[in-house]
Amino acid sequence: MSNMMEIKNLKAKIGDKTILNGLNLNLEKGKVHAIMGPNGAGKSTLSKAIVGHYDIEVLDGEIIYKGENIIEQEPEERALDGVFLSFQHPVEVPGVNNAYFLRTAVNAKRRHEGKEELNAAQFLREMKKYIETLGMKPDMISRSLNEGFSGGEKKRNEILQMQMLSPDMIVLDEIDSGLDIDALKAVSEGINSMKDGERSFLVITHYSRILDYIKPDYIHVLKDGKIVKTGGPELVAQLESEGYESLGEV
Repeated sequence: MSNMMEIKNLKAKIGDKTILNGLNLNLEKGKVHAIMGPNGAGKSTLSKAIVGHYDIEVLDGEIIYKGENIIEQEPEERALDGVFLSFQHPVEVPGVNNAYFLRTAVNAKRRHEGKEELNAAQFLREMKKYIETLGMKPDMISRSLNEGFSGGEKKRNEILQMQMLSPDMIVLDEIDSGLDIDALKAVSEGINSMKDGERSFLVITHYSRILDYIKPDYIHVLKDGKIVKTGGPELVAQLESEGYESLGEV
């Protein structure tokens, strides 16, 4: 067993409020880890801390990724090294063409890896494969990034970015929120298509229904800024029937 990422004694705050209180979590290579927990437990804070989001101030602890502590790294460095975050609320960026944005990101990562950049024709050919399987409208690639997109379109677009960038550590922050059943299936199929026994997933969710589609290996319960319980998929049924209070106070 080898870990893609080890989070040790992570303490972090947003503004004046400490949200993560010495969180420990090992993310195994090639596995799907799901994090569940009540509102305000620190789920989104954890995802932002992993990618180095500027909202978060890390007070203590380590995030070991591929054997290296990345706590001081800029978000761009982490992204180039294969850490990907799908946002809970993807922002609209008027005036920035969706395809141009994604091609720039893909080629930056390819340069970092010593690969040849994709020209426009190669990129479009590659992207069209994914667009069709995600059930996205072809005109979405020529529109401004997320501008005027529905919730489902934004989440599909996040999965398209994930597939094109081919990251090693994928963090999905409530990718299932606000999705109808068709969008949920398309998003889940996109995630499942990336499983290769090598890359790792951290799926943060309120609801168990996406877990029916993507079949996590581990469930971690986050409460009061710490992981309070880890188990297999059977833990979902316990949480559904008994709630988070059944786990007691930390």
